[in-house]
Amino acid sequence: MAFIAPSARGALLFLTALMTTPPAFAHAHLQHQYPAADAQVTAAPQALTLNFSEGIEANFSGLTLTGPAGALIATGKAKRNEKDNTQLIVPLNQPLKPGKYTVDWHVVSVDGHKTQGQYHFSVK
Repeated sequence: MAFIAPSARGALLFLTALMTTPPAFAHAHLQHQYPAADAQVTAAPQALTLNFSEGIEANFSGLTLTGPAGALIATGKAKRNEKDNTQLIVPLNQPLKPGKYTVDWHVVSVDGHKTQGQYHFSVK
């Protein structure tokens, strides 16, 4: 009996900690973006905007944009929206020509977790 009480108390403390502590294993997932994934836009965007499920660190986040024929498209420095720490904005240094574009993004969330992904859009 002496061993049951400490074990039960430990299990109860462990379960209480799990239920009251927010998960520390969350990641910033891409929720939506502009231009949208698989969209065909008529007006070339001046910036790419990506919105995530949690705050991100702009200094450790960014993207590469590849255009028609695999050409790398120059972008400006990625920055976080001053009023929304879940939004990453990447200005484009040049107007996009008609064609299909691929966005390869990577972010580090405010809790230090890294995520990455890819999507496509087209300019008419």
